[in-house]
Amino acid sequence: MSTPAEADGVRTPDSTLLNAAVQRTLAAGSDSSLHRIKNAPGYVTPVFKGKQEQRAKVEAIVARKGFVPRELVANEVAWFYGYLGIDDTYFAAESEEVISDHIIALFGAKILAYTKHDPSKLVIDLEKIDENTGATFIHTSPPGKTATEGPGSNCEARIDALFLDKSTPEKAFRLETFRSHGAVSATASQQLRCYFVTKVNFPKVPPASTRTDGKTDIRTVSDPVFLEKASENTLEIYQNIMWAVEQRYGPVIEVFQVEGSREHRLVIGYKMGGTSKFFSALSNLYHFYSLYSARKYVEQFSNGITIISLYLNPLPDTNAPPIEHSIFQVKKEASLLYCLPDNPFFHPAAGEDSGHAVQEAVYAYCGWIFAQHFCNRLGPAYLALRNLLDESNAAHAEVLNDIKRRFREETFTRESIAQVIHAHPEIINLLYVNFAMTHYPEADEASQLMPTLSYQRLHTQQPLTDKELYDRIRRTVPNKHELQVLEAFLIFNKHVLKTNFYQPTKVALSFRLAPDFLPEVEYPKKPFGMFFVIGNEFRGFHIRFRDVARGGIRIVMSRNREVYSINQRMLFDENYGLASTQSLKNKDIPEGGAKGTILPALGASPRLCFEKYVDAVIDLLIPGQSPGIKEKIVDLYGKPELLFFGPDEGTADMMDWAALHARERGAEAWWKSFTTGKSAETLGGVPHDTYGMTSLSIRQYVLGIYKQLGLREKDVTKVQTGGPDGDLGSNEILLSSDKTVAVIDGSGVLADPHGINREELVRLAKFRKPVAFFDKSKLTKDGYLIKVEDQDVKLPSGEVVQDGTDFRNSAHLRFKADLLVPCGGRPEAVNISNVAALVDSEGKPHFKFVVEGANLFFTQQARLFLEKRKVVLFKDSSANKGGVTSSSLEVLAGLALSTEEYVEHMIFKDGKPSPFYQSYVRDIQAKITENAAAEFHCIWKEHSRLQGSKPRTIISDELSSTLNNLQAELESSDLFDDLPSRKGVMSRAIPKTLIDQVGLDTLLQRLPEPYQRALFSSWVASHFIYKYGVNGSSVDFFHFARDLAA
Repeated sequence: MSTPAEADGVRTPDSTLLNAAVQRTLAAGSDSSLHRIKNAPGYVTPVFKGKQEQRAKVEAIVARKGFVPRELVANEVAWFYGYLGIDDTYFAAESEEVISDHIIALFGAKILAYTKHDPSKLVIDLEKIDENTGATFIHTSPPGKTATEGPGSNCEARIDALFLDKSTPEKAFRLETFRSHGAVSATASQQLRCYFVTKVNFPKVPPASTRTDGKTDIRTVSDPVFLEKASENTLEIYQNIMWAVEQRYGPVIEVFQVEGSREHRLVIGYKMGGTSKFFSALSNLYHFYSLYSARKYVEQFSNGITIISLYLNPLPDTNAPPIEHSIFQVKKEASLLYCLPDNPFFHPAAGEDSGHAVQEAVYAYCGWIFAQHFCNRLGPAYLALRNLLDESNAAHAEVLNDIKRRFREETFTRESIAQVIHAHPEIINLLYVNFAMTHYPEADEASQLMPTLSYQRLHTQQPLTDKELYDRIRRTVPNKHELQVLEAFLIFNKHVLKTNFYQPTKVALSFRLAPDFLPEVEYPKKPFGMFFVIGNEFRGFHIRFRDVARGGIRIVMSRNREVYSINQRMLFDENYGLASTQSLKNKDIPEGGAKGTILPALGASPRLCFEKYVDAVIDLLIPGQSPGIKEKIVDLYGKPELLFFGPDEGTADMMDWAALHARERGAEAWWKSFTTGKSAETLGGVPHDTYGMTSLSIRQYVLGIYKQLGLREKDVTKVQTGGPDGDLGSNEILLSSDKTVAVIDGSGVLADPHGINREELVRLAKFRKPVAFFDKSKLTKDGYLIKVEDQDVKLPSGEVVQDGTDFRNSAHLRFKADLLVPCGGRPEAVNISNVAALVDSEGKPHFKFVVEGANLFFTQQARLFLEKRKVVLFKDSSANKGGVTSSSLEVLAGLALSTEEYVEHMIFKDGKPSPFYQSYVRDIQAKITENAAAEFHCIWKEHSRLQGSKPRTIISDELSSTLNNLQAELESSDLFDDLPSRKGVMSRAIPKTLIDQVGLDTLLQRLPEPYQRALFSSWVASHFIYKYGVNGSSVDFFHFARDLAA
């Protein structure tokens, strides 16, 4: 049904309808989010007692300077002091010299306007800035409009950049700003806007608190100037806001209606540094709804909290919705602005009829970021080329990679995508309506009385079907490039399963996406689920390949703008690759592979980005139950989801915070398992390095080789990368008894062809010291230590090392030994371009055996090159999986134990672990040893069966794929539903220590069903394949399954 508003093409709701809704709501008093306060000043400006004396001095100074005719001086000074309506704050703060300069400047502006014969050209622009003490700004300002030129166009943005965004408890700035009551002259109607920024001075010894409930007393954390000016009512409001901010991670936003007037006060509290450019963005927001501010305040408190207070009034004689209605839209959209205050698609100066509302602008921004990642697809030309070339050929693979990179760089740039969005505001509006019709939450009873403006917008515009919308886009845009950008928005809409976009409070925007839109040519393995997170300072993804999955969260740092641009283009592909690799390693544990990536903007705090990323993801994991804070969202996925995060580059010290934050957010059932890599003493984590978890699995492969080939360990020569200062390096030294001939680490190269002194190596390993600290007196005459800082050093052989760093970087290619165990080093340290250096002139490899402890030390082509030359090589995803097994069992403990049991048994008491914890760690170590030994024998047996025709590297990959595929089949089968089989498997899959403590039946009640299915399936799949090999038959599985209940 068409409405008059639709017929005229105006997107504002029918004002009669809105007014009626307002009156009903006000009469019913039904909106719980509206607070009413008495019509009294929120701040009291102390009277400046020296004002008249100062005025006389200023008049004398103005007259002495001679710029103003003597007969006009008294009148100009009187107007400035008496009729402009400037607050006494200004006169108390400024010197007579500064005030006299301002009066002369005002007089000069009047003269200039007179010569133009246009009073409206009267422009005042006065300022004084000291970045250490504060600033004063005074300029002409039309109410309710965002200036696009002149002094008002950048004043608030400068205040944000110079003072508010930089505020910390150690150096903070408060702001008072108000509009003058009078006009600048008798002939010009302009008003002045005054801003006063002052450095706060928190007392060194704060006053004693009067509270007995342990809550923060606002008087103990305030600046004395604020306490002098704020009314009791303001203190009470700010006190409650402060308490709410202390309890919440995101902003606290409240609306107060002033009795007997149409003025509303918007009060926003948040933690310092939580956002940036926010104060200036708020002005753009309320101007969009034809509101103006009489006064604004920004207060800072020594406990790290910022509170903004805006006194808002409706502009007279406008067609805008009434303030009683629009104020709630301002409140709702202030939350979005907090997430993305610096948005190029929000054009408030154009007015509501032609600009995007904040919600539409934020939607446009999210679509812009989405299009940057998913418009630059490679298409049929790339596929045809890939089919012609051989990806296993290093030269061909390099050509394909170059072409892929070129496509991504040149097809759709950030700028070209933005141009398309700016060029088609009406299409973007239709796309937003299409998005909102799905994800806008159902109205509750109170909001049905007075639906928000965004709800009205949706219902005063005829939504199009997907086909109609696509047809409209196709007919509107002039070329294929623009069509593809706008199609990306439609793809985005169709694949969002849930989002926090409409949550009342949030710190970043998160979207759970169905990954069906990913093209198979580029992403042959389809992820199970994707999260897409957008913040003011970052963007990020989380990809998992099974419902129950775990993997690290990596922060991708950029040294400069060029590197940032590359990282930005490749972020999703890197995330996909990491998650896919992780799924190979997670082959015999319940969790499939997953990975998260966060790309901070240049100069952004990595910690802040991580915290916002985590909070935004949790928004989609926990159903909202707090009206006005976290409400229910539209969930098209319809099932509970569990994510497990682990440490990765840049996040190792953030896992504790994430677990505790999940608990604060109400994740009582899973906060303990939400992250791995937690502190052992305070949060019950199981550190891999302390207990040598990763080294245990590496060790099984080394021992397996010795056993299969009948070797004595003490006779085996070994080269090791990664020194005694690292996790893997130190544990490899402590667990082994071989003849180590070289150790290469970050500090240098230690070598001795007769075997490095083991006692000295063990000493360094126990103290976690690099090889640079090796006692050189323990070397034989042929041994040496080259540190990275060394230059022009002669080796015992007579060779001269010119540069220690260069020598270290290539040292892994020069030594010969029976065994190479990489325990550290750069990824792809051995690749197709340098692997030939590991083979001598007679074609004999430098090493007989390689156990790849460090992740990605070899490229796949390099591994295959060595195996072709009869090197016994076990790749990283098989050899170093002990760490993921340990983390998996850390997750299990978190899910299985109640909070009380977890605190009792997993968290240290007086710095010491409980008997339960020690026993559970032994169970983990036994499980790692069992799994690693089983996989080693499976790979060895398969290689022997095929008489060496298939490399162990390929067997390892196929084993991982077969295990993952079988596990996926089992998860969707009914084998799990057979209770005796389920109990039989669970009793063997769950560590004995846990079963003894909790009981199997209780565990089966506590563990989420998706996790139980994953645990059951992973145990059955791994034990079947490790027993029967990758070619186990259906009959073999029948016999195997028959014994599960035993």
